[in-house]
Amino acid sequence: MLPINHFKRALRDGQAQIGIWSTIPSPYVSELIGGAGYDWVLLDTEHTPTDVPLMLGQLRAVAAAVAAPGMLPTHPVVRPAWNDTVLIKRYLDIGAQTLLLPFVQNADEARSAVRAMRYAPHGIRGMGGSTRAANFGRTADYVARAAEELCLLVQVETAEALEQIEAIAAVDGVDGIFIGPADLSASLGYPGQASHSIVKQAIDDAIRRIRACGKAAGILMVDEPRARECLAAGAQFVAIALDTVLLRNSLDGAARRFGREASPEAPAILSAY
Repeated sequence: MLPINHFKRALRDGQAQIGIWSTIPSPYVSELIGGAGYDWVLLDTEHTPTDVPLMLGQLRAVAAAVAAPGMLPTHPVVRPAWNDTVLIKRYLDIGAQTLLLPFVQNADEARSAVRAMRYAPHGIRGMGGSTRAANFGRTADYVARAAEELCLLVQVETAEALEQIEAIAAVDGVDGIFIGPADLSASLGYPGQASHSIVKQAIDDAIRRIRACGKAAGILMVDEPRARECLAAGAQFVAIALDTVLLRNSLDGAARRFGREASPEAPAILSAY
């Protein structure tokens, strides 16, 4: 049976989905996160050493965590390193149902992503009859129905891409648009200042425009008050924590309580991707 993509359905129904960003390339950590109760977890490969075989282990780990009795469903969202047809095919074939593609600048690039997600005649995804996504060929109608349960999120993270929001949102097959606050702040001339008033205004306006187009808006925002502002503005899929930052802060805090100090450069580390 083709697994239902509950995350995609929640976005279509306008339900807010609270997530966590994971950059630690370890199935052990993925299983730990999968049992925490988030609606979704972003499994990153753009800024991590994760490759396709390791991501397979991470997907299995999240599935194992949510399969335990009493666990809430946490949906894994995979971010490939690039909007690349081959990478998209490989992550779909190992069972990822939702992809977040970085640095989508315009409608043509969004259409290219959609085509990579779909089989011919509607796309160019390569056929593989015995992939894990198709339960190794046991899901007889996988090819015919795969697109129904696949979710495509594209990342807008430059000033140029902001101007193209309506055109990108109009592309059939794009389910949501994610705003990348760190890269966007740099593109707007305020690198590392995602909380700058001009950057915040651009993000709020982008969320409004995405929702006006009938698409889901998303963002990573580890500052809790600002994350709540984004939710109030209409963002639907919001990652409110980053695993490395949670671990770093806990480690540094425990050391500090016993008179040990972390590197003075630590606070300057970007906490938003």
